[in-house]
Amino acid sequence: MDALMTANAGIGGSGGNEIMVPQINDSVVDDPKQDLNQFNAGSELPFQRLNALVTKLDNMAKLSDKCTIQVPAEVFNLIDNGKNPDEFTRDVISSCIVKNQITKGKSDTFKSLRKHLLDQLEHTFPDEVESYRDIRAAHC
Repeated sequence: MDALMTANAGIGGSGGNEIMVPQINDSVVDDPKQDLNQFNAGSELPFQRLNALVTKLDNMAKLSDKCTIQVPAEVFNLIDNGKNPDEFTRDVISSCIVKNQITKGKSDTFKSLRKHLLDQLEHTFPDEVESYRDIRAAHC
C-alpha cells in the first residue's frame, strides 16, 4: 500500500479493504502545464506520457490560431451518424465531375453553334466573314 492509502486505511470502517481515492484540492488549477510528476506514483511512465500529451495539446492550441480550415457541417453530421467523412468528399467530387461534364457539354455546344453560324455566314457573306476572321486573328 502506498503512503496515502496507508494513512487513510482506517477511514471508512471496513478494516482497510476499500480502495481509497486520494482527495484532490478543491482549488482550480490555473496552469494547464503544471508538472504532474508531483503526484509521485510507483511508476513515472504514465505521468511522463500525460505530460507529453499536455504539451502536445498546448502546442495544438497555439497552432490553432494560425489555422483557418473550415469544415462543412455535413461532415460533422456524418461523423455523428457513425459514417466515414470520406463519403462526403467522394460525393462532393462526384458532384463536381457531373457539373464539369455538363458545363463542358454546354461549352462544346456553343463552339459547335459558333462554327455552324460562321459557316452559314460564309456562304451568305463571304467577304464580310473573311474580314471578320482577319480582324479576329489580329487581336488574338
